[in-house]
Amino acid sequence: MVILLQNPAFGVPQIRALTEIFNRKSAQLRDIMSREIGEGSRIDVFGWLRKMTLDVIGEAGFNYKFNALQPEGQTNDLEDAFTRLMHSPQSQRHNVTRLLQAEIPILAFLPAPGRKVVEEAREKMVNIAKKLLADSQADIKTGGVSGTQRDLLSLLVQSNTSNNIQEHQRLSDAEVIAQIPTFFVAGHESDTATAVALHALSIHPSVQSKLRDELSSLATDEPTMDELNSLPYLEKVIRETMRLYPPVGFSMREAMENDVLPLSKPYFDRYGKTYDSITIRKGTAIRIPISAVHRDKTIWGADAADFRPERWDNIPEAASVIPSVWANLMTFLAGPHNCIGFRFSLVEIKSILFTLVRAFEFEPAVPEDAIGFSPTPVRRPKVTTEPNGGNQLPLIVRPFLKT
Repeated sequence: MVILLQNPAFGVPQIRALTEIFNRKSAQLRDIMSREIGEGSRIDVFGWLRKMTLDVIGEAGFNYKFNALQPEGQTNDLEDAFTRLMHSPQSQRHNVTRLLQAEIPILAFLPAPGRKVVEEAREKMVNIAKKLLADSQADIKTGGVSGTQRDLLSLLVQSNTSNNIQEHQRLSDAEVIAQIPTFFVAGHESDTATAVALHALSIHPSVQSKLRDELSSLATDEPTMDELNSLPYLEKVIRETMRLYPPVGFSMREAMENDVLPLSKPYFDRYGKTYDSITIRKGTAIRIPISAVHRDKTIWGADAADFRPERWDNIPEAASVIPSVWANLMTFLAGPHNCIGFRFSLVEIKSILFTLVRAFEFEPAVPEDAIGFSPTPVRRPKVTTEPNGGNQLPLIVRPFLKT
């Protein structure tokens, strides 16, 4: 039911209307980075992208300004909570503990480190969510919501009060509030994808130059969604980024009934018996290995571990059967439980790359093999040689000087 209510907020017309916000916030980030780097310096692009995506989800999701994009040294309460919860050195250890508790139920009875941080962050998000819902409901009651106001929360509240749904189908205030922290967290996944795209471009300067040439072919600083989607090499770069560095490395599902899973290739047990299916019992936890599928050489070829956007000119036939809602990839999963906000995420990433790659040149700040990722389902970049640095992705950033 929640998915049905949210659907209007993530349709093509809605994302087209939100592109202006993506462009405006990308330009604000560009200007801040220009002041920060001068003629060129090391900068944590992931840290700044986190702030920008919080601002985007605030305006596009809730018509609310968090103003997280502030000069260095100024803080935002919600961004501080997210940093302590998900990006600090301590949070990485706490996240691993929570992951183990999720996969080994008996561990859930043990006291988990970092519980206080989780509770504080949840309290901040719930308090903000209550205020956002109250403001949105008040606007609707007083007629303050215009026909063009299409942020996610307004549409959710409008859908929930529509005469087209029956009373027993409506969400309670508590149920609506419960969705808002999910939007906060899910809206942050674009920062990882954009940061690793810039990382990939930094270690493949020829790809970066080719992309910049294409982006510069548009004679505007504020492209529409349709203009962004018309850039084929930008699409290939994002597809290759999402293939090689999916923000979510794996997902979990639980079998709701007994089933039989057919296999594309049979396997043999230790007695030599052949099997062409696997019996799945109700309640079985199933791990979907997104990253492993994306790097499988039997699907993508011998160069599956290489960043090569040109592979999308002619993808292998084996990739065409991957269950997917987008681009023959499992990044946004598939079926009725696919990522409902995938269009939002893709256009946001395109807008950021369009603005930043035209303005700057990106070079590695640390060796390529020093960039690692947290082991949690939603992967965050880190520098393995700087264990106390928290989640980060530093790059050398210089102004692009047209010749």
